[in-house]
Amino acid sequence: MQTLQTTSLRVSENQLFILDQQALPQEKRWLAADNVALLVDHIHTLRVRGAPLIGLSASLLLALLAQRGLNRDALQQALETLRAARPTAVNLMNNLDRMKQALAREDYPQALEAEALRLVEEDKQLCDRIAEAGSALVKPGSRLLTHCNTGGLATAGVGTALGVIALAHRQGKWVDETRPLLQGGRLTAWELGELGVPYQLIADSMAASLMAQGQVDAVWVGADRIAANGDVANKIGTYSLAVLAHYHQIPFYVAAPQTTLDRHCPNGAAIPIEQRAAAEVTGVAGSFGAVQWAPTGAAVYNPAFDVTPAGLISGWVLDSGVVTPAQVAAGAFAPDNG
Repeated sequence: MQTLQTTSLRVSENQLFILDQQALPQEKRWLAADNVALLVDHIHTLRVRGAPLIGLSASLLLALLAQRGLNRDALQQALETLRAARPTAVNLMNNLDRMKQALAREDYPQALEAEALRLVEEDKQLCDRIAEAGSALVKPGSRLLTHCNTGGLATAGVGTALGVIALAHRQGKWVDETRPLLQGGRLTAWELGELGVPYQLIADSMAASLMAQGQVDAVWVGADRIAANGDVANKIGTYSLAVLAHYHQIPFYVAAPQTTLDRHCPNGAAIPIEQRAAAEVTGVAGSFGAVQWAPTGAAVYNPAFDVTPAGLISGWVLDSGVVTPAQVAAGAFAPDNG
C-alpha cells in the first residue's frame, strides 16, 4: 500500500502505525497496529480514538492484511472482530460495511486497498466541508465551548467541531477537560496549541458558571452516532452541556460527517453505550505511576457516552451543510431520505 500520513495514522512499508493518544501531550509516540488483536487493544485503551479515526484505522488494517496474503475467510473474521471493538461509534460499522462489499469482489486485495484509501480521502473532504459550513455560524469575537476532542487526532482531516473552531479562529475558546480520561485537557488543548488557536482549559463542572456570567456564546461538540430522530451520542458530559446551554439560551451545535448518521437507529435509547473500567474514575495511571483517590472497591458507574435529545440541539453541521431542528423533525435523517 502507498505511504499515507495523517495527524494520527501512518502507513509505511506495508505497516499501520497509530499516534498513541494516551501518551499525549507529554510525548508524541507512534505505535505499531499491524494485527487485529493489537489494533483492538489500541481501540479499547483509547490509544486510537475518535469515531471517524477508529473506522479508518480498521479499514486500513484490513487492506494491509489482504496485501499480506490473508485469505477471504480470515479477512471476514478479522472484519467482524474489528466491528465489535467499539459498540457506540457507528463510523466503524459504516466503514466496515463498505470494506465488506470490497471483500466480496474477485479482486478483493486491490478492492480493499482502493476502498480504504478512498475512505481516508473522503474523510478529509468531509472535514473540510463541515468546517466551512460550521464556521459560517460562528460570529466574530465568539467565545466557544467544546467538549472532548474532535480535531485531527480524531479524524483524517482537520476534524469536526474543532475543525469549525480552527477555521473560525476567534478569541476565547473554552475547552472542557472531559472526564474520565481528560481527552479535552490532554488532546484538544494540545491540538489548539499546535494550531496557534488561543484557549482556556476548564474543569467540566465550571461550564455552568461561565454560562451564567455570559462568557459562552455557543457550544460545539462532535458525535459518535446520530439517530434518525436527531438524538446524538457523544462523550459523557455532552448532555449536561446541552441542558445548560438550553437553560442559558446558548446555541448548541453538533458537527459530524454523514458517516456518523445511523438512519436505522430510531432514537437515542437504541444506541448502545459502552461501559468502561472503574479504574478510570477511581484514580489515574500513566508514565508517572498510579494514584488511587477513591476507596478500594468503590462502586463505579462509568459510561463512555451519553445521549443528547434532539430537542436540545440548535443545528447538526454535516458535510452536506447545516440541518435545522425543523428539518430533522420533518424526517431529514429518516431512512427513506437517505
